[in-house]
Amino acid sequence: MRKTVLAIGEYYHVFNRGVDKRQVFLGKKDYVRFLEAIRFVNNQKTYFGLSDYKRSMNCSRPEGSVKTDPSGLGDNPPLVSIICYCLNPNHYHLILKQESENGISLFMGKLSNSYTKYFNQKYDRSGSLFQGPFKSVHIENNKQLLYLSVYVNANNFIHKYSKNYNWPYSSLLDYIGKRNGKLCKKENVLGQFKNRMEYFDFIKKTANYLKDKKEWEKYVLE
Repeated sequence: MRKTVLAIGEYYHVFNRGVDKRQVFLGKKDYVRFLEAIRFVNNQKTYFGLSDYKRSMNCSRPEGSVKTDPSGLGDNPPLVSIICYCLNPNHYHLILKQESENGISLFMGKLSNSYTKYFNQKYDRSGSLFQGPFKSVHIENNKQLLYLSVYVNANNFIHKYSKNYNWPYSSLLDYIGKRNGKLCKKENVLGQFKNRMEYFDFIKKTANYLKDKKEWEKYVLE
Protein backbone atom coordinates (compact mmCIF):
# COMPACT_ATOMS: atom_id res chain seq x y z
CA MET A 1 0.00 0.00 0.00
CA ARG A 2 1.23 3.51 -0.83
CA LYS A 3 1.95 5.56 2.29
CA THR A 4 0.66 8.76 0.74
CA VAL A 5 -3.07 8.87 -0.04
CA LEU A 6 -3.58 10.61 -3.39
CA ALA A 7 -6.69 12.82 -3.31
CA ILE A 8 -8.43 14.93 -5.95
CA GLY A 9 -7.56 18.63 -5.73
CA GLU A 10 -4.40 18.07 -3.67
CA TYR A 11 -0.79 18.79 -4.65
CA TYR A 12 2.04 16.26 -4.53
CA HIS A 13 5.77 16.19 -5.06
CA VAL A 14 6.43 13.14 -7.27
CA PHE A 15 9.90 11.83 -8.07
CA ASN A 16 11.93 8.80 -9.07
CA ARG A 17 15.40 7.88 -10.29
CA GLY A 18 17.03 5.30 -12.49
CA VAL A 19 17.47 1.76 -11.22
CA ASP A 20 20.93 1.40 -9.61
CA LYS A 21 21.14 5.19 -9.93
CA ARG A 22 21.76 4.80 -13.66
CA GLN A 23 21.22 7.65 -16.11
CA VAL A 24 17.77 7.63 -17.68
CA PHE A 25 18.31 10.60 -20.03
CA LEU A 26 21.34 10.16 -22.28
CA GLY A 27 20.75 12.99 -24.72
CA LYS A 28 18.47 15.82 -25.82
CA LYS A 29 15.99 13.57 -27.62
CA ASP A 30 15.48 11.53 -24.45
CA TYR A 31 14.58 14.60 -22.41
CA VAL A 32 12.24 15.84 -25.13
CA ARG A 33 10.65 12.40 -25.48
CA PHE A 34 9.83 12.34 -21.74
CA LEU A 35 8.29 15.82 -21.90
CA GLU A 36 6.26 14.92 -24.98
CA ALA A 37 5.02 11.79 -23.22
CA ILE A 38 3.89 13.88 -20.23
CA ARG A 39 1.50 15.68 -22.58
CA PHE A 40 0.42 12.59 -24.45
CA VAL A 41 -0.51 10.36 -21.49
CA ASN A 42 -2.30 13.02 -19.43
CA ASN A 43 -5.84 11.97 -20.30
CA GLN A 44 -8.48 9.37 -19.49
CA LYS A 45 -7.42 7.05 -22.30
CA THR A 46 -6.94 3.67 -20.64
CA TYR A 47 -4.22 2.30 -22.91
CA PHE A 48 -1.00 3.63 -24.34
CA GLY A 49 1.51 1.99 -26.63
CA LEU A 50 4.68 2.95 -28.42
CA SER A 51 2.90 2.78 -31.77
CA ASP A 52 0.34 5.37 -30.56
CA TYR A 53 3.17 7.71 -29.69
CA LYS A 54 5.02 7.26 -32.97
CA ARG A 55 1.89 8.04 -34.99
CA SER A 56 1.23 11.31 -33.23
CA MET A 57 4.57 12.68 -32.06
CA ASN A 58 7.67 14.13 -33.60
CA CYS A 59 10.41 13.82 -31.01
CA SER A 60 12.55 16.51 -32.66
CA ARG A 61 10.12 19.26 -31.64
CA PRO A 62 11.12 21.41 -28.65
CA GLU A 63 9.06 21.45 -25.47
CA GLY A 64 6.19 23.89 -25.80
CA SER A 65 5.53 23.24 -29.49
CA VAL A 66 3.29 20.17 -29.21
CA LYS A 67 -0.36 20.47 -30.13
CA THR A 68 -2.82 20.82 -27.24
CA ASP A 69 -4.34 17.44 -28.07
CA PRO A 70 -1.58 15.38 -29.74
CA SER A 71 -3.50 12.14 -29.22
CA GLY A 72 -6.46 13.27 -31.30
CA LEU A 73 -8.82 12.23 -28.51
CA GLY A 74 -10.84 15.43 -28.50
CA ASP A 75 -12.42 16.52 -25.23
CA ASN A 76 -10.71 14.22 -22.75
CA PRO A 77 -10.21 15.52 -19.17
CA PRO A 78 -6.64 15.50 -17.83
CA LEU A 79 -5.59 13.16 -15.05
CA VAL A 80 -3.35 15.77 -13.42
CA SER A 81 -2.22 19.36 -13.67
CA ILE A 82 1.54 19.79 -14.10
CA ILE A 83 2.70 22.58 -11.79
CA CYS A 84 6.46 22.30 -12.34
CA TYR A 85 9.09 19.80 -13.38
CA CYS A 86 12.81 19.14 -13.66
CA LEU A 87 14.55 16.31 -15.48
CA ASN A 88 18.12 15.49 -14.45
CA PRO A 89 20.40 12.85 -15.96
CA ASN A 90 19.45 10.09 -13.51
CA HIS A 91 16.18 11.29 -11.92
CA TYR A 92 13.18 13.56 -12.27
CA HIS A 93 10.94 15.72 -10.09
CA LEU A 94 7.34 16.80 -10.70
CA ILE A 95 4.77 18.77 -8.76
CA LEU A 96 1.33 17.47 -9.70
CA LYS A 97 -2.22 18.36 -8.75
CA GLN A 98 -4.58 15.40 -8.97
CA GLU A 99 -7.58 16.26 -11.16
CA SER A 100 -9.44 12.93 -11.34
CA GLU A 101 -9.89 9.81 -9.24
CA ASN A 102 -6.61 7.86 -9.12
CA GLY A 103 -5.25 10.38 -11.61
CA ILE A 104 -1.64 10.54 -10.43
CA SER A 105 -1.25 6.77 -10.27
CA LEU A 106 -2.72 6.34 -13.76
CA PHE A 107 -0.65 9.19 -15.17
CA MET A 108 2.62 8.00 -13.66
CA GLY A 109 1.98 4.40 -14.68
CA LYS A 110 1.44 5.36 -18.30
CA LEU A 111 4.37 7.79 -18.28
CA SER A 112 6.82 5.28 -16.82
CA ASN A 113 5.65 2.49 -19.10
CA SER A 114 5.82 4.70 -22.18
CA TYR A 115 9.28 6.07 -21.52
CA THR A 116 10.74 2.73 -20.44
CA LYS A 117 9.55 1.06 -23.67
CA TYR A 118 11.05 3.91 -25.70
CA PHE A 119 14.36 3.84 -23.80
CA ASN A 120 14.76 0.07 -23.89
CA GLN A 121 14.04 -0.10 -27.60
CA LYS A 122 16.37 2.78 -28.41
CA TYR A 123 19.29 1.50 -26.32
CA ASP A 124 18.74 -2.22 -26.86
CA ARG A 125 18.11 -3.14 -23.24
CA SER A 126 15.34 -4.82 -21.23
CA GLY A 127 13.87 -4.71 -17.75
CA SER A 128 12.98 -1.94 -15.34
CA LEU A 129 14.40 1.51 -15.94
CA PHE A 130 13.22 3.29 -12.78
CA GLN A 131 13.85 2.37 -9.17
CA GLY A 132 10.50 0.84 -8.25
CA PRO A 133 7.20 2.75 -8.05
CA PHE A 134 7.31 6.54 -8.09
CA LYS A 135 7.69 8.32 -4.74
CA SER A 136 5.16 10.92 -3.63
CA VAL A 137 4.93 13.48 -0.83
CA HIS A 138 1.71 15.34 -0.05
CA ILE A 139 2.15 19.12 -0.14
CA GLU A 140 0.25 20.15 2.96
CA ASN A 141 0.29 23.95 2.86
CA ASN A 142 1.09 26.97 0.73
CA LYS A 143 4.54 27.56 2.25
CA GLN A 144 5.55 24.03 1.33
CA LEU A 145 4.19 24.52 -2.21
CA LEU A 146 6.29 27.66 -2.70
CA TYR A 147 9.49 26.10 -1.36
CA LEU A 148 8.95 22.93 -3.36
CA SER A 149 8.39 24.99 -6.51
CA VAL A 150 11.91 26.33 -5.94
CA TYR A 151 13.29 22.89 -5.18
CA VAL A 152 11.82 21.43 -8.38
CA ASN A 153 12.30 24.38 -10.74
CA ALA A 154 15.92 24.91 -9.64
CA ASN A 155 16.69 21.26 -8.96
CA ASN A 156 19.49 21.03 -11.51
CA PHE A 157 21.24 23.95 -9.81
CA ILE A 158 20.55 22.71 -6.25
CA HIS A 159 22.08 19.32 -7.05
CA LYS A 160 25.10 21.14 -8.53
CA TYR A 161 24.70 19.72 -12.03
CA SER A 162 24.96 23.29 -13.33
CA LYS A 163 26.22 26.64 -12.06
CA ASN A 164 23.30 28.73 -13.34
CA TYR A 165 19.54 28.64 -13.86
CA ASN A 166 19.47 27.99 -17.61
CA TRP A 167 18.85 24.23 -17.57
CA PRO A 168 16.43 23.69 -20.50
CA TYR A 169 14.71 20.58 -19.07
CA SER A 170 13.13 22.38 -16.15
CA SER A 171 10.02 24.56 -16.04
CA LEU A 172 12.02 27.39 -14.43
CA LEU A 173 12.58 29.15 -17.76
CA ASP A 174 8.79 29.29 -18.26
CA TYR A 175 8.24 30.65 -14.76
CA ILE A 176 10.71 33.51 -15.19
CA GLY A 177 9.59 34.42 -18.72
CA LYS A 178 12.60 33.21 -20.71
CA ARG A 179 10.47 30.62 -22.54
CA ASN A 180 6.79 30.34 -23.39
CA GLY A 181 6.15 26.68 -22.64
CA LYS A 182 2.53 25.69 -22.04
CA LEU A 183 3.04 22.43 -20.17
CA CYS A 184 2.69 23.83 -16.63
CA LYS A 185 -0.07 25.63 -14.79
CA LYS A 186 1.95 28.37 -13.15
CA GLU A 187 -0.77 30.65 -11.79
CA ASN A 188 -1.02 29.25 -8.26
CA VAL A 189 2.67 29.93 -7.67
CA LEU A 190 3.29 33.06 -9.74
CA GLY A 191 0.03 34.66 -8.53
CA GLN A 192 1.60 35.06 -5.10
CA PHE A 193 4.32 37.40 -6.41
CA LYS A 194 4.18 40.89 -7.88
CA ASN A 195 5.85 39.73 -11.08
CA ARG A 196 8.17 37.07 -12.49
CA MET A 197 11.29 38.88 -11.36
CA GLU A 198 10.12 38.87 -7.75
CA TYR A 199 9.61 35.13 -8.03
CA PHE A 200 13.06 34.75 -9.61
CA ASP A 201 14.57 36.65 -6.67
CA PHE A 202 12.77 34.20 -4.36
CA ILE A 203 14.13 31.33 -6.45
CA LYS A 204 17.73 32.51 -6.22
CA LYS A 205 17.62 33.26 -2.50
CA THR A 206 15.90 30.00 -1.61
CA ALA A 207 17.83 27.77 -4.03
CA ASN A 208 21.18 28.95 -2.69
CA TYR A 209 19.99 28.27 0.85
CA LEU A 210 18.73 24.80 -0.03
CA LYS A 211 21.92 24.04 -1.94
CA ASP A 212 24.24 25.10 0.89
CA LYS A 213 22.28 23.83 3.88
CA LYS A 214 20.73 20.72 2.32
CA GLU A 215 17.40 21.87 3.74
CA TRP A 216 15.77 20.25 0.71
CA GLU A 217 15.90 16.84 2.44
CA LYS A 218 12.86 17.60 4.59
CA TYR A 219 10.83 18.46 1.50
CA VAL A 220 11.47 15.25 -0.41
CA LEU A 221 11.44 12.48 2.17
CA GLU A 222 8.29 10.40 2.57
